[in-house]
Amino acid sequence: MKTDILIIGGGPAGVVAAVTARRNNPAKEIILVRDKDKSVIPCGIPYIFNRLDSVEKDLMPDAPLEKSKVDLLIDKAESINVQEKEVALEGGKKINYDKLILAVGSEPILVPIKGIEKKGVWQVKKDFDYLEKLRQAALKAKDAVIIGGGFIGVEIAEELSGLEGMNISVIEKLDHCLITTLDREFAEAAEEKLRERRVKIYTGRTVEEIGGGDKAECVKLDNGERIPADLVILSIGSKPNISLAEKAGLEVKERGGIKVDEYMRTSAPDVFAVGDCAETRDFFTGKYVPVMLASTAATEARIAGANLYQLETLRENKGTLGSFATCIGGLALGATGFTESRAKTEGFEVVVGASECPDCHPGSLPGARNVKIKLVFSKKSGALLGAQAMGPKSAGELINLLALAIQQKMTAHDLNTLQIATHPLLTAAPTVYPVITAAQTALESC
Repeated sequence: MKTDILIIGGGPAGVVAAVTARRNNPAKEIILVRDKDKSVIPCGIPYIFNRLDSVEKDLMPDAPLEKSKVDLLIDKAESINVQEKEVALEGGKKINYDKLILAVGSEPILVPIKGIEKKGVWQVKKDFDYLEKLRQAALKAKDAVIIGGGFIGVEIAEELSGLEGMNISVIEKLDHCLITTLDREFAEAAEEKLRERRVKIYTGRTVEEIGGGDKAECVKLDNGERIPADLVILSIGSKPNISLAEKAGLEVKERGGIKVDEYMRTSAPDVFAVGDCAETRDFFTGKYVPVMLASTAATEARIAGANLYQLETLRENKGTLGSFATCIGGLALGATGFTESRAKTEGFEVVVGASECPDCHPGSLPGARNVKIKLVFSKKSGALLGAQAMGPKSAGELINLLALAIQQKMTAHDLNTLQIATHPLLTAAPTVYPVITAAQTALESC
């Protein structure tokens, strides 16, 4: 069996790579191989317990592949022979390719916690059948403990808080939940929203043991405290799926991820890697950063899909900003680029601008809510290094605007003269538009 373009992996990265490859190569034959009949939307997993009301409603449709005339094959890649340009599948088939894109994703990290093998202890897996069982277990649970206060852990806790009669706890080893992505004032705002929804938060704590017989009954913390738990969800991060690449002899980064260049090319000719399985470099420093986001994966997939046969210099990967967004108890939070603390850690001298104002004008309009913006600039060049926002849903789109500003190397002066559209029902007032006002406050500090 032979094809022009072979894609292994059916998550967001694989689908976007396939659709982009078709758009740029209309005459080529394209096959996408994925190992599951049903593919879930990773970002939607926290919401299967309540808002979506089923795992079935969190499925990725196959319509984009069908529309792009991409052949879908349900099987699992067993090995890659990069010399012969051949992929062997578990089902016995072998596929020869001209170009190969690896989009095999990531898998949950497991830490050596005593009792982790007990019934009632779950991971956050991108597996339909597994998630079905997890959802049913959650609906019967009384005491839920989420280990890990990153985005997924916090979102699951917030979602479970909508189920009647459940006690929910989050355990985070750092000083605050979400603190690797948000500065303290934003992380604290998220924690407050969780507490309003009856979620108990234990920060600066680690888990020593999951107690009970065959089934989980409690979680023992390093300070000796015991938290009742008949449902334990491990949300302590993910690691790249690199076993297939390693067996094929592809170069892999020491701390994980398939090594790629700015066009997502691996160390083997005609083999590309995108998404969670590929190494991710920071936009500013070029250092490896463990960012695993569907948005980042989609960007990398578009770059690979556009550069399979002819390099397009305008479509290179200059590194990730790590743009995040979430919503906790109705509070939208977003971040892109460096936080203030991360910028200082990396050695930047910074100035910070902040603003807070109603999201419509006048602020006395029904439904008005405050939006808060924090911008981090390089003191020397004035370049925007990072941004955070919180408030209504519009905060999520403001972060996208600011991510573009960073990519275009805009400065505080550029944002101060930003030309905008405003309307009483849609935006903040032009006199206090938060991005401009935050830029102005930063300029006053220079």
